[in-house]
Amino acid sequence: MRRAERGGRVRAVYLDGSSTGGTRAPARETPPDILALLGDHSTLARRTGFRIEQAGDAATLAAYHRLRREAFVREQGLFEGHDLDDRDDDPRTVVLVARDPAGSVAGGVRLGPACDGPDIGWWTGGRLVVAPAARGTQQVGAALVRAACARAEAEGALRFEATVRAGAEAFFRRLGWARVRPVEVAGAPHVLMRHPIGRIAAQAAAAKSALGPLLAALPGGPARLGGPGFVGDDGAPVPGSDLVAACDAIVPSMVERDPEWAGWCAVLVNLNDLAAMGAAPAGLLDALAAPDAAHAARVIDGLARAARAYGVPVLGGHTQLGVPAALSVTALGRTARPVPGGGGRPGHAVRLTADLGGGWRPGYRGRQWDSTTGRRTDELKEMLGAVAAARPAAAKDVSMAGIAGTLGMLAEAGGCGAVLDVAAVPRPAAASMGDWLTCFPGFGMLTADRPDAPAPPAGPAVSRVCGELTTGRGVSLRWPDGEVTEAVGGPVTGLGTA
Repeated sequence: MRRAERGGRVRAVYLDGSSTGGTRAPARETPPDILALLGDHSTLARRTGFRIEQAGDAATLAAYHRLRREAFVREQGLFEGHDLDDRDDDPRTVVLVARDPAGSVAGGVRLGPACDGPDIGWWTGGRLVVAPAARGTQQVGAALVRAACARAEAEGALRFEATVRAGAEAFFRRLGWARVRPVEVAGAPHVLMRHPIGRIAAQAAAAKSALGPLLAALPGGPARLGGPGFVGDDGAPVPGSDLVAACDAIVPSMVERDPEWAGWCAVLVNLNDLAAMGAAPAGLLDALAAPDAAHAARVIDGLARAARAYGVPVLGGHTQLGVPAALSVTALGRTARPVPGGGGRPGHAVRLTADLGGGWRPGYRGRQWDSTTGRRTDELKEMLGAVAAARPAAAKDVSMAGIAGTLGMLAEAGGCGAVLDVAAVPRPAAASMGDWLTCFPGFGMLTADRPDAPAPPAGPAVSRVCGELTTGRGVSLRWPDGEVTEAVGGPVTGLGTA
């Protein structure tokens, strides 16, 4: 605990190790259901009658503050008069409370962004308190901590910490938290603890980890794919020509429930693959399966609209009816000098060039960002030509592995690791950091090149250096306080170096 005077008001810090409030933000959306986030931990309510919810009115907050005052001021003597600080006034702060079977507030915890300014996915928790009558076998404190972790992750946090008294370390360890380092607060021993968040690693593994073992069965194995220097690339140079071929399939469930969007995306993802290699698109081939002609027409409508928007012809393809929905597209492009995905080396600067316009595709919030359907043809072509114009040492378009996972693929192909500066990542205001680093962003290119290389000309897209390639492997996140956390611990695909 520490205290500081500011404007005649006592500002106190306890548990979360922070005392400054943040920039005021608009009112947050309807909060996720806490018991739904907790999953199995919602058994607390069934077993004991206690339930956890977000404090939504002044009376509930007042009851929580009274518990804090009793515990931290009167019982423990940690504060003088009260324990309120600027975080209590920050509209971004979330307070979760535990209610006993009678409906009274029996405990609570607060959490919110650690930094002033935009929320970059770094959250802290604090002011955990449980009424004396609810302590012990009821496990109210543990349930509140679990609820706080679930809520932080639901808000897109990728780093969640608390500074706790040394005596509470074992309690947090039992809940899966990891010790970061000892710290001293007002002369008293404390410990910085961190809740492990594996969202990025899980996304990358789900999307790409099977590739290496699966493709090992092909003649020559993964090392032959794409030709020398192009292992793991988004497209494949055709030997003896200036052609580059790319092929992507759309998830069948998306073709079933959102056929127009599936058609559009089939064009989008393949042209992005060509663009990542610096190839100018020459044409598309589609293979479509659908339960009936009406469904097929909707898919083709989306595909045709995208082809017109990008100014790329559909050269032909194959259509089959009376079968489950499926769609794949092959794109052909031309370049005399393809840009490899594995050309990066330690010391190269990592740059993200992304279109931040648009918004979440309805039905895919947090997973698919639609920036392209509202763009003009000239804008789309400018973005697709960015890599060809800049010719960086390495480039990859952001795939379903997300920004961080795709960076892991680029680093893996170059035989190195990567560090991403979280605060420098260009990001739409409507996307949390957790969502943005794991979603499909519409148009997003990751490039690696010498630190003084100019930004690619990318029309309406935003381009910013936000990290670097390093020795080692995997992807780490670097935060404004200099702390580095692991995002991906090792290779993403298992395909090896290019």
